[in-house]
Amino acid sequence: MHNAYANECIKCTVTQCKHHCDVKNNCSLNCIQVGTHETSPSQEQCTDCMSFEKK
Repeated sequence: MHNAYANECIKCTVTQCKHHCDVKNNCSLNCIQVGTHETSPSQEQCTDCMSFEKK
């Protein structure tokens, strides 16, 4: 899937996501949901993009 729309406000380098803009390192969604898999997140690695969908 080729996403031509690059949302300049959402930077993303996860090329395995179907919302990744193939032209730039941006997301093609208007907004994303950020969540966590930890009860008390303390590092950026504890957070997740809940809008991720595998290509």
